[in-house]
Amino acid sequence: MGSLASAEKPHAVCIPYPAQGHINPMLKLAKFLHFRGFHITFVNTEYNHNRLLKSRGPDSLKGIPSFQFKTIPDGLLPSNVDATQDIPALCVSTRKHCLPPFRDLLSNLNHDGPPVTCIVSDGAMSFTLDAAQELGVPEVLFWTTSACGFMGYVQYRNLIDKGLAPLKDESYLTNGYLDTVIDWIPGMKGIRLRDIPSFIRTTDPNEIMLEFPLREAERARKASALIFNTFDALEHEVLDALSQMFPPIYTIGPCTNS
Repeated sequence: MGSLASAEKPHAVCIPYPAQGHINPMLKLAKFLHFRGFHITFVNTEYNHNRLLKSRGPDSLKGIPSFQFKTIPDGLLPSNVDATQDIPALCVSTRKHCLPPFRDLLSNLNHDGPPVTCIVSDGAMSFTLDAAQELGVPEVLFWTTSACGFMGYVQYRNLIDKGLAPLKDESYLTNGYLDTVIDWIPGMKGIRLRDIPSFIRTTDPNEIMLEFPLREAERARKASALIFNTFDALEHEVLDALSQMFPPIYTIGPCTNS
């Protein structure tokens, strides 16, 4: 009977972007889903899994039968567990190397336990959309940024097309250029260029931290739904605007530790 009950539970695979500010909100969301009856597999990179074991103890991630922790490699060379992660390199590596081991993990989960019924991925891990499509299950993207921050990423393409980014040279950081009013972004009135997520403040058109969030935001349209770490009363106008541009949108914030 226990096995049958487990098989009947929806099984969500939750995979955060491998940085602490993304892991904590995703873990909170996973706990919400578990409380509502989901079987949860929480996927960390091997690097972050080892960091958590070191900081919290060897038994801290053993989990329970209905809430388990799994790992995949991040594709980067092994480094000191105490070292600060190279975020640009991590963006490149997760995109290039994480899909095959994630695909293998999903296959193993379907073989060994209750079948995977959905994927809940960080918005910056959109390679998981390909795995969800192959598996034939829905995928929800969880953006841990604010809705306004996400809208900023959505507008990166327009900012580039209009010649507003990247910056012409470094003097544009201090000559008042960043006070340029951007009056055409839906749901965001009276903002300036400096209010847009700061990755646009580069002079390099090939900067990975400009290209990466731009691409991830554009791929969000392929998701079954989007979740934002915010609440309606805080960002009502921009959420309304995003709801006209993307799949169903839900708010479930703030997902922070009290």
